[in-house]
Amino acid sequence: MTGPSGNDSGRDSGNDNVPVLTVWSDIGCPWASLALHTLHAAAERRGQTLLLDHHAFPLELFNRQPTPKFIVDPEVIVIAACRPELGWRLWQGKESEYPVTTLPALEAVQAAKDPAVGGLRASGELDRALRRAFYAESRCISVHSVILDIAEECAHVDAGALQAALARGAGRAEVYEQWRTAQGPDIQGSPHFFTADGYAAHNPGARFEWTGDPNKGGLPRLHAYDTDWADELLDKLSAAAGRIAGA
Repeated sequence: MTGPSGNDSGRDSGNDNVPVLTVWSDIGCPWASLALHTLHAAAERRGQTLLLDHHAFPLELFNRQPTPKFIVDPEVIVIAACRPELGWRLWQGKESEYPVTTLPALEAVQAAKDPAVGGLRASGELDRALRRAFYAESRCISVHSVILDIAEECAHVDAGALQAALARGAGRAEVYEQWRTAQGPDIQGSPHFFTADGYAAHNPGARFEWTGDPNKGGLPRLHAYDTDWADELLDKLSAAAGRIAGA
């Protein structure tokens, strides 16, 4: 088993000059989705290739409860108010169709890492699309058919191969193995970023607190959100890419 940084070599065999950034997160965690959006946006602005190795931090297994709408909703409100470019909104679908679990989506992201499905590039693309589907489009990402529909929209995902992989149970063992690893001291929560050369950051950029117990009506307060961390991390990845190319 690899450590928190995931990929032992720090790069993907299909992208030998691109260092891999490992992120531990739950798709149902708004703070992780905010951080990933910030990082993707910065990489696109810079024209820099970003290769992510997603690892599951399955909150429902840690907390022994379904996706907590009463916690996710206020977090979505404060984050969307701060970063309107996200395009997030409160759940617009039927209450009965709210995603009760993110495990099927997390499993699909793991299954997509198989080169036959598309590899890390496809896995990262699917993760990003699933988050957009949940937070911006109110699609029930707990449902197998919805996940496959979203996969069909991803240019680098072989949706047919993903369907076959999921039918074999691909991704489930990986999610549970990662959950066991995440119970150790190195992984602090969702999101937590790691690079092969020792960089680590938990929920970078966000300064927030709960005004009280979220289980008893407490609300999140976002004091500030600094996006500079994304450029600093991308600078580190760019330097690592230079070292790989010169090796």
